[in-house]
Formats: sequence, C-alpha cells, structure tokens
Amino acid sequence: MVKTMATSAQHPPGAPAWAPAPAPAPAELDAGTLRQAFGAYPTGVVAISALRGNEPVGFAASSFVSISLQPPMAAVSVARTSTTWPLLAEASVLGLSVLSHGQGALCRRLASRDGNRFDGVSWQPTAEGAVLIEDAALWLTARVNAVYDGGDHEIVLMELLTAELFSGVEPLVFHTSQFRELIPHG
Repeated sequence: MVKTMATSAQHPPGAPAWAPAPAPAPAELDAGTLRQAFGAYPTGVVAISALRGNEPVGFAASSFVSISLQPPMAAVSVARTSTTWPLLAEASVLGLSVLSHGQGALCRRLASRDGNRFDGVSWQPTAEGAVLIEDAALWLTARVNAVYDGGDHEIVLMELLTAELFSGVEPLVFHTSQFRELIPHG
C-alpha cells in the first residue's frame, strides 16, 4: 500500500511533492490596478518646457529615464491625450528641470490641465528657447531624437545637450501619489 501526503495545492503530474505549488494565474490588469502598481515605484519628476512665442509652455512627467551615457540620451513617456506635448514637440531645444523637494505644489500645477501653469514660477529661457525652472535640482537641455509608439503613450527619445547639477539640492520624489523626501540611509 502506498501512502500519499495530503497537500493544500495540486501539483502538476510528475512534480515532486516538495515542489512549490504553481502560482495562481494572474488576474487581468485594469488601468486602476496598473496605476497603483506603477505608483509603488518611486520616481523623480521632471518639468519639460520651452518657449512658444514668448510664453513658457510645459508639463510635469514622472516617466523620465536615463538611456545612454555615450551618446548622452534620455527618454520620457508622454500621454497621447496630452494637449501640451504637441506644442513642445517641434521645439528646437527642450528644457528639462528635475524638480526639487520643495516644488511639490509646482509639480501639481504643471500636471494640471487648468490655469496658467507658470503663474508665479521663476524660470529662465536659454538662447535656443528652452525653459529652465529656478530652484530645480538639475537642469538639462535636450533635442528630440525620435518618437516611438508606446501604446497609450509616446516614448520620446532625447539627445541631451547640456547639464547643470545643483549640488546639495534634493530632488522631488513621487511615490504612491504623494511627494516624499529622501532620508540618508546610515
């Protein structure tokens, strides 16, 4: 007579009894669940801006990522529903301002679809028409290199032209739909 161990999960035929049970099939991902999942990953926030006429135009993005050191490149994902990106897409040079820990309210304003996003904001233009926001942790200027399909977003690959790092200025951190501060790990 052969004894079998009772287990709480079914094992595939031929799998040893000590093998872990297979994971349940993942549930379909809906946009809300996926937004929560992506929110668990902390990111910085970059303001992407340029002059349109004599007025600054821009928006905030948390999907900014470094791509390459040689050649210097970065990318950002832009929602296809953005009404600001079409105004910036043809700019010869874009300003990328990595927002600092005290600029959470500015970030919310730049992400808003209402009102003048640059009202009360200190900024400066470059000779090429990029807009850089004062008190940021980092300034970069970039030129659009290519745009790729990214589903409901466009992936914008940018050639980086200049960089100015402001030593000692902590970046704004966005995590679970809240702004956070970095704390040194000791």
